[in-house]
Amino acid sequence: MSSSRPLYVTQPALPPLREFMPYLEQIWDARMLTNAGPFHARFEAALGEYLGVEHLALFANGTLALITALQALRITGEVITTPYSFVATAHSLLWNGIKPVFVDVDPVTLNLDPARIEAAITPQTTAILAVHVYGHPCDLDAIERIADTYNLRVIYDAAHAFGARVGGRSLVDHGDLSVLSFHATKVFNTFEGGAIICPDARTKQRIDRLKNFGFVDEVTVVAPGINGKMNEFCAALGLLQLEHVDAALARRAELARIYRAAIAEIPGLRCHPDPVPEGANHAYFPIMVESAYPIDRDALYQRFKARDIHARRYFYPLISAFPMYRGLPSAQPDLLPNAVRAAEQVLCLPLYPDLEAEDQARVIAVLREAGDGDA
Repeated sequence: MSSSRPLYVTQPALPPLREFMPYLEQIWDARMLTNAGPFHARFEAALGEYLGVEHLALFANGTLALITALQALRITGEVITTPYSFVATAHSLLWNGIKPVFVDVDPVTLNLDPARIEAAITPQTTAILAVHVYGHPCDLDAIERIADTYNLRVIYDAAHAFGARVGGRSLVDHGDLSVLSFHATKVFNTFEGGAIICPDARTKQRIDRLKNFGFVDEVTVVAPGINGKMNEFCAALGLLQLEHVDAALARRAELARIYRAAIAEIPGLRCHPDPVPEGANHAYFPIMVESAYPIDRDALYQRFKARDIHARRYFYPLISAFPMYRGLPSAQPDLLPNAVRAAEQVLCLPLYPDLEAEDQARVIAVLREAGDGDA
């Protein structure tokens, strides 16, 4: 029965297997598995059309895309970034020999606080690496003004932002580069994958070379590139997924509405604010467990776990708390009070297109029972 099975914070959305089989047959017939094959070309074009962008480069995963984006812009020195994200955001800096400088987040949006960004700029600062947390837009105008004033590059980690829009424009069409992830936990997945949104053809050419060892042709290498190419299987799945993603986004919106209505009646729980309706992709459903709730966030997390419901504390611990970062001056908790508070309070509830009504009701029932003080 539905009530006895485990629930996870997410579940990959996959198309019907019968729809994917003809794609696999074409791959078998072509015997081309990688190196910009026919599905790679078709998916890259179709994805650009869906997102409303002209230039993008597909990648094997989002982390390689982040690392390559920094290489493509020749970023060095110090980069201002957030402590409140998945650790790959900051790891991409270390892999490029760049010093992360953490600044605090806005207490409401949990995105980088522009005022803190400006205060942290030094002569060594070369870029801002910001994250659209939970798919909610950063303060794009403020970040652009700061970057223009101080001659900084802007890279957006848009791993959560697929399908999100602001002002009628794709959220990924901002900054010098935006990086997407198509990991299984994301709104849109290709088994595994990612992409960099590029401003022009020349930048895309450099990125395409960097992701293929720096090759221009079979005897010419012009940069110390890596192997970041997306394979044909992932590209084929991505092409098919585009046919289903709008229905998945609509279902996410419906589930989010039900959660919000229920949680509004439970004192001590606060939902992360929704962006403008046309911009939301409902990538996650985070709630904040505040002091008015009878138990703290970790106790609620354990309560869920005991009922085989696996909510997640996205993002705990903070990136700045991990051993490779906590010695940095900018990583000190007293400098990051909003991020620290969020890491102590946030809990992401199960949300994915195939979440059934009775399973969502199980989640809400635990919230209500704990809110009433029931054991």
